[in-house]
Amino acid sequence: MPFSRRFFSAATARAKPLSLHPSTKKNSRIGTLRVVGTDCRGIVAACTQVLGQYNCNIVKSEHWTDTQKRMFFQRLEFHHPNDDSVDHQACEDELEERLRTIQLSQSFLSQSNLEPTFDAATTQVQGFPLECHWNWRDRRKRVGIMVSKYDHCLWELLLRHSANELDMDIDLVISNHDTLRHVPETFGIPFFVTPITPETKTEQERKQLELLQNVDIVILARYMQVLSPIFLQHFPNRILNIHHSFLPAFSGGSPYHKAHDRGVKLIGATAHYVTEELDDGPIIEQDVMVVSHRDSVQKLKKKGRILERNVLHKALGAHLEDRVIVHENKCVVFGD
Repeated sequence: MPFSRRFFSAATARAKPLSLHPSTKKNSRIGTLRVVGTDCRGIVAACTQVLGQYNCNIVKSEHWTDTQKRMFFQRLEFHHPNDDSVDHQACEDELEERLRTIQLSQSFLSQSNLEPTFDAATTQVQGFPLECHWNWRDRRKRVGIMVSKYDHCLWELLLRHSANELDMDIDLVISNHDTLRHVPETFGIPFFVTPITPETKTEQERKQLELLQNVDIVILARYMQVLSPIFLQHFPNRILNIHHSFLPAFSGGSPYHKAHDRGVKLIGATAHYVTEELDDGPIIEQDVMVVSHRDSVQKLKKKGRILERNVLHKALGAHLEDRVIVHENKCVVFGD
C-alpha cells in the first residue's frame, strides 16, 4: 500500500480518540494555589494535607525559597470536582489558618529560649505573613486591550485568542486613535476610541476606567500613553505592558533609535507590570535577538516586532495560568 494511503486513510480519520485521564474529564476542574511569605517549616505539608482533605488532587507542584531574604514561593495546580462537593471557602479558610498557626508558632519560639504557652492572638509574625492566592477556575479571566497605532501585538493576541491558545475572554479594545478599528471588528470585538490630549487626559481616563470596570487584566499592546497614578490604582499588578527594549536598557521612547546609536549587538523586548515609575515595573518575560552594525533602525524595528509578539504572548500566558507571584519589584515566574 502506498505510504499516503497507509497512513492517511479514511479509517485513520475515524479512529477512536485516546481516552483522557479521569481527572481531566468534564467532572473536574483545574485550580491553582499560590503561597508567598517568610519561609518556615511545614508549609508544603500543610498545603498538600488540606487540599487532599478537600478531595483535591495535586497534579503540579513547584516551590522556591529565596534563602537570602528567607522568602518562600509556591505554586500548586490541582484537580477538584466540578460540582458543589468541595466547600471552596472552607478549604481556603482552613489552609490559611493552619499556615498562620505554623508561622506564628515558629516566630514565637524563635523569640524565646523558654517553653512558653503559645498564644496565637498576641504573637506577631516575623517578616511577611504567608499569603494564599486561590483560583478555582470557575470562570475565565476577562481582558481589556489598549493600543495606539502599531498593530502587530494586537493581531497576535486576537489571532491566538481565536485559535483558543489563550484562556481568556476579550471584552473590548480601547485606542486613542481610530486607526486600528478594523482589527478588533474583524473578530467581532467591541472597539472604543478615547482621543488623548493634555487637556482631555483626565476625562478620557475616567471613560476608559468605566469601560474596563469588569475586566481582570489590562494589556497595553503598544499603547503609547503614560497612565496616571489614579488609573493604575484600579489595577495593581494587573496592567501588563510590552516594552520594545531589553529593560532596564533604553527605557522610555525611541528605544530602537537609542540602540542603533549605541551600536548594540543585541536587541530585546520586555513584558512587565505597569507601575508609577515609567518602564520600571516587575518584569515577567524577556527575550533578545542578535543584531549587527549592518542593521538600520528599520531593520531593528522589524526584528523587534517578532520579539514583542512572542514575549507578550508568553507573559500573558503566565499571568492567565497564575504562574506569577509579585514580591516587591520582582516577579517569580513558575514553569508552564
